[in-house]
Amino acid sequence: MEPSNERITGHRSAMLIVFLVVVVDLLGFGIVLPLLPVTGDEYVRALIPEGSQSERWSGAIVGLLMACFSAMQFVFAPMWGRWSDRVGRRPVLLIGLVGSVAFYSLFGIAASFPPESSAGLALTLLFVARIGAGIAGATISTAQAVIADSTPPERRKQGMAIIGAAFGIAFTFGPLLGALALALAPGRREATSYTGYVAATLSLIALVLAILLLPETRVIRTAPGERRGWINLGAWRSALANHAIAPVILVFFLATFGFGGFETTLAMLLRDALHLNPNRSYLVFAYVGFVLVIAQGFLYRRLAKHLAEAAFISLGILLMSLGVLSLAALTWIADAPDVTLGLRLGILLTGLATAVVGFAFLTPSAQALISRRTPADRQGEVLGVTQSSSALARILGPIFGLTLYKLTTPPMLPYVFGAGLLLAMLPLLPRIRRG
Repeated sequence: MEPSNERITGHRSAMLIVFLVVVVDLLGFGIVLPLLPVTGDEYVRALIPEGSQSERWSGAIVGLLMACFSAMQFVFAPMWGRWSDRVGRRPVLLIGLVGSVAFYSLFGIAASFPPESSAGLALTLLFVARIGAGIAGATISTAQAVIADSTPPERRKQGMAIIGAAFGIAFTFGPLLGALALALAPGRREATSYTGYVAATLSLIALVLAILLLPETRVIRTAPGERRGWINLGAWRSALANHAIAPVILVFFLATFGFGGFETTLAMLLRDALHLNPNRSYLVFAYVGFVLVIAQGFLYRRLAKHLAEAAFISLGILLMSLGVLSLAALTWIADAPDVTLGLRLGILLTGLATAVVGFAFLTPSAQALISRRTPADRQGEVLGVTQSSSALARILGPIFGLTLYKLTTPPMLPYVFGAGLLLAMLPLLPRIRRG
């Protein structure tokens, strides 16, 4: 009994440290993200003056700067997960944290250069920093594999909710710290530079915690002669050919796609429908993170004793659809003269909370179901494919969302499209239940 108790204690320690590591590492991401588009645009404008023939490409360059992080996660999440199945979770997580420290530091350096004299160098370094941070951050699939290693199948969904709660905490306090930097720094560029250094410091704290306290949870069972290299497209083929896993991955992808579309347009919705300034917009983003913490850290974990994963997925789809449709309704009535700011704000906060709770119900349930239907020696690989599909959705979702937002007045199209996409997943639910 004693070895078993030691192993249980070690696994609980691993889950706690992974939670702290994910919170601290994603907190750095949340700090940097709100200021990145504006800072990147300053450097692009210095390189491409207004009125020039190349000006039409300026938006695409900033868009690439935003997308390259997720693009690297799309490529590297399965690779890190596959490698962690072979060498263990601990070394992969440590490598990722070392990369986060280095590349967030580089981000701080790049953002400190004046646009007037060093725009080209600064923009190049920003791209390197975001690409490197995306590669380092792709180890989130390995963190999920630690949770899978540390929980029995019947409690897997509660374990996966820990990662979601860590996301929520990071995206609650990250924007608040970004707003604080904006208030304290002498200018926006300096604030962006400060956030890079703060993010690097937080990642360094996470690295020290992981070195001191994170145990190895993976029991290496790779057979002699079995080779698992870095790149293996067969992981995608194997996962998508599995009838028990493929529908769940598809639902996870489409939910993230729809959520990413409305998430990206939220800043413009706050500007156009509520006329909020950037500092108050930060508070709304923090509110989204706070709701995610409550939903996954408390509500989900209590309901998980009574609801199966498929039921959570169904409820999540319906709640997300209802929340996103309420945002479409907000755009419809925003300019009506008899609609007060209080009513608009109430619709916004209620709709956001409904959509976020739905997302909080759906995502850990999908991840848990995928994990439960995956052999122990392929957890990192398959969860890496799942995380990679999420990264692809976060690349494509904002493109569709921003494009649709500009097509109509009022800009309700991305929210109607997102709700329709979510409801279109309902026919997949019988296949998901059957496994």
